[in-house]
Amino acid sequence: MNTTQQTLLPIYDHRPGAGPTLVFLHYWGGSARTWDLVIDRMAGRDVLTVDFRGWSRSMALPGPYTLAQLADDTVAVLADAGVTDYVLVGHSMGGKVAQLVAATRPVGLRGIVLVGSGPAKPAAHITPEYQEGLSHAYDSAESVAGARDHVLTATDLPAPLKAQIVTDSRAFTDAARTEWPLRGIAQDITEYTRMVSVPALVVAGEHDQVEPVGVLRHNLVPYLSQADFVVVPRAGHLIPLEAPADLVDALTAFAPTA
Repeated sequence: MNTTQQTLLPIYDHRPGAGPTLVFLHYWGGSARTWDLVIDRMAGRDVLTVDFRGWSRSMALPGPYTLAQLADDTVAVLADAGVTDYVLVGHSMGGKVAQLVAATRPVGLRGIVLVGSGPAKPAAHITPEYQEGLSHAYDSAESVAGARDHVLTATDLPAPLKAQIVTDSRAFTDAARTEWPLRGIAQDITEYTRMVSVPALVVAGEHDQVEPVGVLRHNLVPYLSQADFVVVPRAGHLIPLEAPADLVDALTAFAPTA
């Protein structure tokens, strides 16, 4: 897999293979390696993963760290990698970014897969008080572990994955850490999501406390013109880590190799 860094461009990994390319966009607190268990099960597939601006290997990049900037970065990465036939796969915050990219109807986009995605219309529980509390979820390794075990997951993960979540959630520029909870999560993008013209697959975790099944059914699916809906049994919010095999099955059915 080739790792690339151009000036002011987020670091990304591109593994050439059979297309269309699956372009993976991570959650708030995640990184490119959040998808490792998924792409390891897709041998021979063309895949691209990104460390968003302000996170992990891209944490030194300057702001802004808005959803619009992350969407622009995604388009720039695709151009830099020469990817012209692809499916966006966005998890949580990355799903909201994927909706913004898809709304521009870029040439070469075949579809989008929204995994425990931030919905187009913010849920009713996204209040200023909720946002302020969420902004402190990654204040320390201990707070990350608490969020991981009591909010983000519904299954018991192996120790190395638990450690990875803590490490990734603490690898940030502070302004990037607060942008999502204080602003991005509350941003209503329904006007953009309605502009998505490609097929979509919404993947929900059965026990997701962050983006519950009901929220995705009512605050995301109705704004997509062509959407299928899949619920992953037993999974919480971190579907790529909790149920990678189920996610691979869903991806392969939605976007088979050409």
